[in-house]
Amino acid sequence: MSKKILFALIGGLMLVCSNAKADIDTAKAEAFIKEVTHEGIVEIINAKATQAEKDARFEKLFNSALDLKFIGKFVLGRYWRTATEEQREEFIDVYRKLNVQTWSKRFDEFKGKEFVFKGTSPSSSKGQIFVNTIVPMEQAQPASVIWRVKQDGETFKIVDIIIENVSLAITARNEYTAFIKKSPDGINGLIADLKKKISQ
Repeated sequence: MSKKILFALIGGLMLVCSNAKADIDTAKAEAFIKEVTHEGIVEIINAKATQAEKDARFEKLFNSALDLKFIGKFVLGRYWRTATEEQREEFIDVYRKLNVQTWSKRFDEFKGKEFVFKGTSPSSSKGQIFVNTIVPMEQAQPASVIWRVKQDGETFKIVDIIIENVSLAITARNEYTAFIKKSPDGINGLIADLKKKISQ
């Protein structure tokens, strides 16, 4: 490969990254995550309230901060296209309930701690950006938590959370699509399985 072609490729890549970052307000995206983490830690986890009250507050935060339809469409992969509207709605509902339950407990790990913001990184997806944070841990290295944020006009929503380099959306997609492929009941089988996990 000639130097001329190599420089052209590098320049093109830099332009793509620059444009991806330019189409989103980075300051507002970071401010959005700061508000979400502050509410999650200070006003919910650290609050003197019953677990039921905390769960209710967390559900409200979860519903307002995440784009659940966007995430649900992603994690179902190709099966989203073949699902009926009723199956889509039911899946998103149980997926939301399971994640509210999971994250209300998981955020307890951050009790008494603060997210330290480390700027943003561009995304190759238009209208999206990564907000980088770490959480100092008492007897371990700081935990890396990266928030994938989507901007739609003046609205910001979380579409993925990447903890220690593990994407929650991609992990769910791999797990759910594999389950549907093996299940004789397909998407209905997955929905039933998620309901079972919620009840447990």
